[in-house]
Amino acid sequence: MVKVDLSNTELEQAEILNFLQRHLRIRDISQQVLSQKIIDQTAEERGITVTTEEIQVEADSQRHSRRLEKASDTLDWLTEQLVTPEEWEAGIRDCLLAKKLSEHLFADQVEKFFAENRLDYDQIVFYQIVLPNERIAREVFYQIEEEEISFYFAAHLYDIDQNRRQRCGYEGKLSRRSFKPELAAAVFAAIPGEVTQPIETPEGYHLILVEEFIPAELTPEREQEIIKRLFSDWLTSEINFHLHHRQE
Repeated sequence: MVKVDLSNTELEQAEILNFLQRHLRIRDISQQVLSQKIIDQTAEERGITVTTEEIQVEADSQRHSRRLEKASDTLDWLTEQLVTPEEWEAGIRDCLLAKKLSEHLFADQVEKFFAENRLDYDQIVFYQIVLPNERIAREVFYQIEEEEISFYFAAHLYDIDQNRRQRCGYEGKLSRRSFKPELAAAVFAAIPGEVTQPIETPEGYHLILVEEFIPAELTPEREQEIIKRLFSDWLTSEINFHLHHRQE
């Protein structure tokens, strides 16, 4: 029986498993284990491996990011995490293997996927005011139109969300995929610098001010984002297949 030592308290492996089951977390953990088995099996079939040197480079990078300059600092940190150096390196190997496999499977599909889904990656920098009902929304809209109040001050005064009031309506840079369908079409059809008519959603009535449109570009960062998305979809499909096959 495996035991975990937490200072003066020992936990049996069965206790940990029972806790996960009681708190409905065992399914998620099991699926993560199954995911790793699928990755290992697929990588082996395709001859994909991770070298000792690659693990060492990543371990050094992690130590540097955590400011673990001395070997003793690293050992102390691993002890706090309840893992051995060998287990830590095994975890690094798993992450590197998943990355290698994802690039092997999907790197050559990125450009096609981006071309077919380019609109999803368009972005805007925008502000919004969300108001509780249509009457108030239209009153505020007309006050802004007549320049009786600025959009930003109106957001600071009237928005239903306190955090957004403090930001004067600023929402930052978001892609089309970040918006609910009832907002996406109207927002991306807006004219920069002009306030939209009130848009109704379950959250309330939205007044949108688009500051800037940012057309989608296939940057290295976006390439990695797409690879991760395709890999995640593939892995979910493989998990579902294995679970369904097991139930038959």
